[in-house]
Amino acid sequence: MDYLKAFFVGGALCLIGQVLIDKTKLSPARILVGYVVCGVLLGALGIYEPLVDFAGAGASVPLTGFGYTLAKGVKKAVTEDGFLGIFGGGLKATACGITAAVIAGLVVSLIFKPKDKA
Repeated sequence: MDYLKAFFVGGALCLIGQVLIDKTKLSPARILVGYVVCGVLLGALGIYEPLVDFAGAGASVPLTGFGYTLAKGVKKAVTEDGFLGIFGGGLKATACGITAAVIAGLVVSLIFKPKDKA
């Protein structure tokens, strides 16, 4: 049942993104940034956590989950370190994901050769 919940919630988030790409003039980059910002706002308001508890990876893996993790990291760091936690809390919470993305990008760039778009 957990797999179904994750599939449908993650699929719904992807569906919303695809509808935004198809029906609006927003660029994919703006939609991605909007997803991260929505995750931060919903995480800061405490609305996104019940969705993560319900759907697991279906809510924590998409970009909204990245924004949620940033907000959660900042909240935790502020309670532990005070005002200075604002600056490092989000990076501490998302360091593993950022590192994985950078390493994956490096590996792919070493394997494949870029081609000019003609």
